[in-house]
Parts: sequence; structure tokens; C-alpha cells
Amino acid sequence: QVDRYLYHMRLSDHVLLDVMARFQTEMVKGLGRDTNPTATVKMLPSFVRSLPDGSEKGDFLAVDLGGSQFRAHQVKVFNDGKQSSQLESKFYPTPKEVIQGNGAELFDYIAGCLLDFMETKNLKHKKLPLGFTFSFPCKQTKLEEGVLLAWTKHFKVRGVQDTDVVSSLRKALQKHQASFDIDADVLALVNDTVGTMMTCGCDDRRCEVGLIIGTGTNACYMEEMRHIDLVEGDEGRMCINTEWGAFGDDGALDDLRTEFDRELDLGSLNPGKQLFEKMISSLYLGELVRLILLKMTKEGLLFNGKVSTALLTKGKIEMKHVSAMEKYKEGLSNTKEILSELNLFPSEEDCVAVQHVCTIVSFRSANLCAAALAAILTRLRENKKLLRMQTTVGIDGGLYKTHPQYAKRLREVVRRLVPTCDVRFLLSVSGSGRGAAMVTAVARRLAAQRQRIDATLAPFLLPLGILREVKDKMRAELEYGLKRDTQANATVKMLPTYVCGTPDGTEKGKFLALDLGGTNFRVLLVKIKSGRRRSVQMYNKIFAIPLEIMQGTGEKLFDHIVQCIADFLEYMGIKGARLPLGFTFSFPCRQASIDKGTLVGWTKGFKATDCEGEDVVDMLREAIKRRNEFDLDIVAVVNDTVGTMMTCGYEDPNCEIGLIAGTGSNVCYMEDMKNIEIVEGNEGKMCINTEWGAFGDNGCIDNIRTKYDKEVDEGSLNPGKQRYEKMTSGMYLGEIVRQILIDLTKQGLLFRGNISESLRKRGIFETKFLSQIESDRLALLQVRRILQQLGLDSTCDDSIIVKEVCGVVSRRAARLCGAGLAAIVEKKRENRGVERLQITVGVDGTLYKLHPHFSRVLRETVKELAPQCDVTFMLSEDGSGKGAALITAVAKRLHNIGQK
Repeated sequence: QVDRYLYHMRLSDHVLLDVMARFQTEMVKGLGRDTNPTATVKMLPSFVRSLPDGSEKGDFLAVDLGGSQFRAHQVKVFNDGKQSSQLESKFYPTPKEVIQGNGAELFDYIAGCLLDFMETKNLKHKKLPLGFTFSFPCKQTKLEEGVLLAWTKHFKVRGVQDTDVVSSLRKALQKHQASFDIDADVLALVNDTVGTMMTCGCDDRRCEVGLIIGTGTNACYMEEMRHIDLVEGDEGRMCINTEWGAFGDDGALDDLRTEFDRELDLGSLNPGKQLFEKMISSLYLGELVRLILLKMTKEGLLFNGKVSTALLTKGKIEMKHVSAMEKYKEGLSNTKEILSELNLFPSEEDCVAVQHVCTIVSFRSANLCAAALAAILTRLRENKKLLRMQTTVGIDGGLYKTHPQYAKRLREVVRRLVPTCDVRFLLSVSGSGRGAAMVTAVARRLAAQRQRIDATLAPFLLPLGILREVKDKMRAELEYGLKRDTQANATVKMLPTYVCGTPDGTEKGKFLALDLGGTNFRVLLVKIKSGRRRSVQMYNKIFAIPLEIMQGTGEKLFDHIVQCIADFLEYMGIKGARLPLGFTFSFPCRQASIDKGTLVGWTKGFKATDCEGEDVVDMLREAIKRRNEFDLDIVAVVNDTVGTMMTCGYEDPNCEIGLIAGTGSNVCYMEDMKNIEIVEGNEGKMCINTEWGAFGDNGCIDNIRTKYDKEVDEGSLNPGKQRYEKMTSGMYLGEIVRQILIDLTKQGLLFRGNISESLRKRGIFETKFLSQIESDRLALLQVRRILQQLGLDSTCDDSIIVKEVCGVVSRRAARLCGAGLAAIVEKKRENRGVERLQITVGVDGTLYKLHPHFSRVLRETVKELAPQCDVTFMLSEDGSGKGAALITAVAKRLHNIGQK
């Protein structure tokens, strides 16, 4: 009979899944900037960005307003590895005249209670951080600020709504502090739900959801920042206070609300508001039972149709009665006793029916609560892109704690609705007090950490004045390298390349190109056509260079190169042809002519013996002779930077600068012959290979080198050399990041202070990881996965810091590179004697091409430091291969003109 009467309160799993979907829709509306104003579920940002990490410690105060009593707490947090804490509390009544009076009286009362508590605990003369648990919907713009949106839970204090409650508490405290010599600093405003999550987060690091199900009801969870339109920034996570009690205020649950729900709402202090809360919280369930029993009695279904005063009196049946009547183990005795106390004189059948009504009402509450919680858990799992998720829900509230069946029902229904989530329910101990202290402790820890992280990274933030100094110093070093008297001691060697022209479009023929500059070696056949059908066709093969050959003898290295050439010629079927060859040799060379290049010194990890000071063209020719299978016409030895300029020059005649920003870093440009004192002749131009990687080897930029740069340099194959390259090139940026991460971990700011074995390995942090981590499209979850691949078990906070470190290091590299390039374009402008220069820079290199921000920062820096130069950046298409062939073709063309 009762089942039929309360049919609409019995919700199937199908209906609950529908409620879950409706709540997910409301969550999305609440998170959106445009949709939030009309959303009922407000999804309020709490500005709690981090969970406890175990390093929090100290003494904290907390005050808690939100229930039938006001509480003051002193919390001691111990850094003992277990995050244990000690809580001492004092309870104060909340008189009706205070909770329904005016704002000034309320905050004076809170301040007075806190000061009384501090006196009793002998906390005078101590300045302690204070967390304020304020369990009402607030709009926060920072952690220590919150504007009250609306009162709930029978509170009706005048003059507080739409004002900052922290500011009101501070004013009240200041008024008392002068008299009592007591000091408390409000650091955090916390919702009790957030406090519950934070308290449980101390005991279980997986806890990222908080749930209150008691006098009121609410849930919070850790949301990805990129989904929170109401707060600036995309990095990391923030706890969202859903304020789900208002779910359904727009009519979204009208089909599930019964006549009893409507009657209860009309008789409440806030009709039409907090409708979901009125269906599930303990404040209203007793009243709901009373309304049902009253109607059933009037219809003659209970108590022989006799309506007692108790059934007519609002609030007479409370949640404690409902809980007691549902204690099935005690049979009907509790039910009979309670109903008799209410002068209802039940029969046994009445007791069975009333017990059943209580069960249906509380079961519906658990079901609806489970459906909304399942929506949150599903969102968390989808945010993490997991098929299956393990998580913990921190939970508090009298209904969950004291009702005999509620907790079990809630857990069972959640597991049915979200079978892909393994959920642990962890009961909070003093969530609103200890939790507020933990939020305050985490806020203090983060502020202290932020200071230390900023101090660590500050030397990488180069202001414009310092960059101008770098530009001026680079300009001076360029001049030293060009002058006969200073060239020998110059760090920027300004090597003549004997490339005296750029392509004019008449080049044609078949050419071979060799490309040696990294761990791979390429052989190419390049076919150049001129005229109307001007084109460049390329065929190439890549060969690996094993480490033992890179760091073995010079003879073995060149024998390996010739073996690769032989394989390619055989593969292309051209072993008998004597083709002109351009040799891209991407290491510093001193050239006496276009086909003579003496190696100045190895870079990029090469260490082959008996090569430095030798002509690499001669070494190649000798290796070809030793093999005695084919002969080649070696026309030009080429640097990859020059090849880059020539490739772009083939497309754009205005291209007179080449830049490599990849594994290594270098620039070349067309210099007026009259300025090159180390080469005879004043007519025309010649390409100068600056070899700017060695800029600073004389100590001129020591003022901007950090301790991390020095550690990277000391651990490199060539300590004291290529210092500018070690600050700007892809080969070293990952290692700089690794050194910073080690230091931050030693300071306890990363990875919980644990330096993993993998982080100790030199070279483990490759520059490609910087590009991946800094990608705008990459969520922090994916950053964590990259770090996990490297054996680094990171939290969300760790991932944010790692991303910041990568950004600071790569930005400095781009800014320094831009300062050097600004010196070159300014020199070109002065050479031409023009007020404004228009010029194209041909660029190649993985750092420029693949890093998400390097190219933009580089361009912006050049514009800032050389405002009179309009610089176009053109991506090179295979400068080291195609460029070598074009240099060879141009050299052949100029040679033929010379002969004629």
C-alpha cells in the first residue's frame, strides 16, 4: 500500500542515470563564462589549487560557521611523514538573535568567540594563520576573499549578502585586537565541503572529491583549470565548490518532485531555492516524512485516521526520529516508542508502514546523492582520459555518519552507476576545522614555495636592458673576428666561406651532396633545372653514425662516410659518374678557399681523433682513394648555416642571412669584402660563417650565466667552449632543465624531495620533451605521462613547475638568440647605409621548427632590439642537402664565368 502511495519516490537505475546526465549538463553550464549567470549549479572556484603533499607543518587557527554551533579550533600539523595533526576545539552556541540579526553583530560575535578561545589556549602575543570555514555559497576571486551569494540553513543575517565576509571578519578582529593584544591573520576562506576533501587528502593522496550529506548537502572536486572559464589561466587544477543544493531550481527536476516536495518547499524559509538540497538533506527529510504521514492519516491509511497535534506541527518529526525508526535490527520497538511519544498510538501495521515510509524517503535521498556524485566521478575520469579510475571521496555529515543504512546505500548505488570508477569513501574527522587549517597550511606552503621557485628562476628572466648589452657585446665580437689584428684572439671566429654569390636562377645540372652534422649522415643526389621549368629534385639516403665512430679515429670516421657514399651510388646506379660534390660539414672550419676547410674544433658530441687542424676535404679525398672504387669532384665544403641561407636565397633574393636553431646554434650572413680584413680584395661580398656558438668563451657574458649553465658546461665534452651555444641550442636546453629540476627537488619543491635514479642520468631530459611539455595543446595530464616515461612520478603541482621551468629555459634561449641576430641585422643595415632595412633570414633547425614558442619569441626579440629592421623569417627546406648542391652549382657557375 505504501509502495503504491510513494511510487514516484522509488527511482530506478534508468532514472538515476538520467539524473546523472542532467547534473553533468548543469556542471558544464556552471563552468562556462557565458552560461554561468543562468546556471543553477554555480560551480564556484574555491582558489584551492593544491592538495596536501605531506610537507605542511605549523600551528594554525580555524573558525567554523555553518551549523547549529560555532566552533573555534587550534590545529598543530606535524611534518612527520604521516601528516598527523592535533586538534583542540571549543564549541559556542549560535543564538537565534545572532543568526537572524545584522552582519556587524554576527562578525563581532565570531571575533569575540575566537578571542576567548585564544585566551583559554594561552595564544596571546602569537601571530597565527587563520582559516575561516564559512559553509554558505560564496563567490571567490582569491583564496582569502569571498562575497556571500545567499544564506542557507536557516541563517538570515541582514547586510551580509553581496559583501566580502573575510573583510567583515578582519574588521571585527581588528576592533578587538587593540584591546586584547591578540593577532590572527585570515589566510583562507574555506567551504566545509572543501575542508572535508582537504582533511581526507592528508590521509589519502587520491582524495579529490569532498561530499557533505547532513543538515545541508554539497560536493566539491578538483577540476582542470582549462575547463574553468571563470578564472584566468589554463595550468593545473582548482577545487570547484559545486553548490549542488540548487540543482533543479530551474525546473530541471520538476518531473521527479512529488506533491510533498512542493508542499515542503512552500513552507520553507527560501521557497523555490535549494530544491535538490530539500530532497536529500537531513534538515528536510524529517519534515518530508511528517507531510507524507499526515496525508496518509487524513486518508485513513494510518492511525485509524486520527490526526494528532504532532502530525500538524511543522518540524515535529526530525531526522533523528527517521534514523531511529530505520534501525531494522531492533524490530519495531524504536518506531513504536517514537510514535507513542508523538501521541500517535500506532498499531503494529502502522509501525511497519511508517518504517517503510522512512526507508523510501531516505533511500531516495541516497539515490539522488549517488547520481550527482556519479556525474562528478565520471567527469574526473574523463578529464584524466582513463578507462578505469581509482579515487577517494572524503565525506562528512550527520546523515552519512549516523543513519543506519544511508552510507551502505550510497556506496552501492554509486558503484552501480559508475562501474568504471573504483571509489573509496573516507570519513572525515573534523573536516571543517582541520580542513580549514590544511587549506591555510597548503596556501602558506605554496606561497613559500613560490618565493623559492621565483628566486631559482629569476636569473633566466633577462630584461630588455640586459638583452641590449648582449646585442652590443655580440656586435663588438663580430668586429673583432673580422679584423686582422684581433681575429686570432676573437671568440666569434667570423670564418670566410669563399661563397661569393647567391643563386640567380641559371644554375642547372646533377650534383651530389654530403651532410655531416649530427648523429645521422646523409648522401643526396640533387637535380637542378633552370629556366621556365626551374626546379630542384632530390634523392637521399640516411645512414647512422655509431657513437664509437663519432668518438673513434678520424680515419675510421671518413672510411665510414665513404662506405655510405658507395652504398648510395650503388643504390642510385651512378657509381661510374664523376659528379660535382658539395660537402656540408657542420663544424667550425677555417677555409682558405671554397674547397679547403680546416677543422677548428669538434662540437655536438663528436670527438674523432687526428681531425682538428686538418683539411676535411683532403681527409675525404684520401678515404676515397683508400677505397679505390669511384672518384668525385669535391667542389665545395659547406657549413649547414650557409646551406640554409642559399636554399632560401634560391626562393628569395633578399635572403642574406642564415640561422640554425636546432641541435647547434649558428649564423652566417653576406658581408662586404671591404670589411673582411683577413681575406684579400675589397670588391663584392662573401658569406661569413660567424660560428657564434663560441660567443662568451672569453667571459664577456659571464654575468648572465647561471650556476646551472656552469654545471652543464663542466659536464660537457668541451668544457669552457661554445658557451653561447650551450645557452641557446637544443643539444643543451634539456640538460639545463634537468639541473634545475635536481636543484628544486633538493630544495623539497619537486617530486616530494625524491631525486629518482632517472633524473640523475645526464641527457635523460631531451630537448624534444621541452617542446612536447610546452605545447599549448597538451593538458597537464599528458605532461605527467611524459614525466612518468622518464621515471618521474609527478603530481599535478610538479607538472606545473616542470612546465614553468621548461618555459623559462626555452624563452631565455630564444631571447638570447634574438639578441645575437639583432646585432647581425643592425650591422647589415649600417653596411647598406639605409635608415630602414628590409631583409630575409633563412632559418632551419628543430628548435625553431618544432618548439611551440621559440620562433615567436625570437621574432619578437629581434623586433624589439632592432626596430629599424623589417626582418622576414623564411623556413629553409633542407639547407644542408639542397643548400650544399646550390652552393656547388653557384661555385661552378662563377668558376665558368671566371674562365670565360
